[in-house]
Amino acid sequence: LDHLLIYVSGYFLFVSGRGSEIIQGKEVEPHSLPFMAYVRGKLSSYGGTLIHPQWVLTAAHCPRMYKVVLGAHSIRKKEKDSKQIQELIHQCHSVFLFQLQEPVTLTRTVKWLKLGKTIRDPAAGSRCLVAGWGRTETKRTSDVLMSVNVTVVDRQTCNSHGTNVADTCQGDSGGPLLCDGALVGVTSFGEGCGVIKKPGVYSFVSERQLQWIKKTMKSF
Repeated sequence: LDHLLIYVSGYFLFVSGRGSEIIQGKEVEPHSLPFMAYVRGKLSSYGGTLIHPQWVLTAAHCPRMYKVVLGAHSIRKKEKDSKQIQELIHQCHSVFLFQLQEPVTLTRTVKWLKLGKTIRDPAAGSRCLVAGWGRTETKRTSDVLMSVNVTVVDRQTCNSHGTNVADTCQGDSGGPLLCDGALVGVTSFGEGCGVIKKPGVYSFVSERQLQWIKKTMKSF
């Protein structure tokens, strides 16, 4: 599945001319994204990215989260390599960063995605990927990790493009936006799922945020 992505003032927007939505994405190869985190709150679930043995990056909603599952493909099965970890500290700064009680151990299914020294805006035409366990076309959250490919476009192309919207849905928020294997943003917010002319929004991890993230992790 191919969708279009636009970067505007610190955020990414999805637009598609095919009518297909990210909620109709495909199941990923099990454990091919070993840095994916499944985050549980009291009322909702979110996605996240393990960026350090003891730190997870997610969306800026700052919910009261109580559990993180790492190393899982199916969130309903008791997989041997699945790890449930209680979070300890919340830090909010446009994106949401929280610390785990103890560092995780590197395994076949649990790995952290290291942040680079700098994060640059992806150029138009760049191929990117988003993933999550959010709602699907069945209106239920997915049991297995799903993903969809996107292509970055410029503002002019986006403004003149089609009327259909590619989107994430409830439960995908906080998951990573990956371009060339690098983390460049997180799923942020949107109005509904796949609503025409109301694309999903993805927060860009700016240089300022990157420095804040690294400084915060060093201070604990």
